[in-house]
Amino acid sequence: MRIVAQRVLSADCVVEGKKVADIGVGLLCFVGIGKNDTHDDVMKCVDKIGGLRVFEDQNCKMSKSCEDVGGEFLLISQFTLYGSIRHGKRPDFTSAASPDKGRELFDDFVKEMSALHKVQTGIFGADMAIKAQNDGPVTIIFDTENL
Repeated sequence: MRIVAQRVLSADCVVEGKKVADIGVGLLCFVGIGKNDTHDDVMKCVDKIGGLRVFEDQNCKMSKSCEDVGGEFLLISQFTLYGSIRHGKRPDFTSAASPDKGRELFDDFVKEMSALHKVQTGIFGADMAIKAQNDGPVTIIFDTENL
């Protein structure tokens, strides 16, 4: 799995002109599922993202998690995180999971995260417009191949 997590002051997701998710302070997470990903990868990401300490304490050190600051997670499925431009300029998505597998593991990730944290999501496979007010900016990139 690949996740790009951005610390935000606010973020929302609009599908077909309708706002389907809206958070204040929290983490906006773009989630890509690879063709070799498993439930173990989901659980690694739940642990890492759920406890990610990128919010500042009273000494301006990043030592607090999203939950510590009363924040939420906005999870957005994004298979394009597996786009490769190794051979040319048109992205190749062969490393991304199939739509069925991607939906299954993304739903699994949402379920596991929701059991522990305040979570909102976009709509899997939809054309989504994401608006975010980055905080910092702070952006962390996860890849389960490197965890």
